[in-house]
Amino acid sequence: MFSKSNVISTIVTGIWAFMGGYLLWGILCADLLNENLGSASGVGRETPDYVHLGIGCLILALVFSTIYKKWGAGDYGIGSGLQFGIFVGVMTGFGSGLIDFSTTNIYTITGSLINGVIYAVFFAIMGILAGLIFSKVK
Repeated sequence: MFSKSNVISTIVTGIWAFMGGYLLWGILCADLLNENLGSASGVGRETPDYVHLGIGCLILALVFSTIYKKWGAGDYGIGSGLQFGIFVGVMTGFGSGLIDFSTTNIYTITGSLINGVIYAVFFAIMGILAGLIFSKVK
């Protein structure tokens, strides 16, 4: 779990989780998502709690990297990382996203589907990073 490659992957994918999440959800897609909000109000914070956000990103990165290490089974690279990331993104973005849509009023169906695509892209990039690291670091 704490091999050199897993630790480096956790750090790099954790940085991506923090910065890439801000890039995708906070900058590139913020207006698009805001146009597709449901009737829930006051759900998002004006300013994130950066300490807990950072801890959450590191936990996400550690678990993602650890599962990828086992899933890749030594066949690491951009392709396997991308595939793994897309699987996780579809599971999270569309699977959990549609469950959230059916039980909350955070997004419209359009917003939920857009968010699903963003998750797929987010985790695909995370998978590519993990694949590269595991293929290069022994």
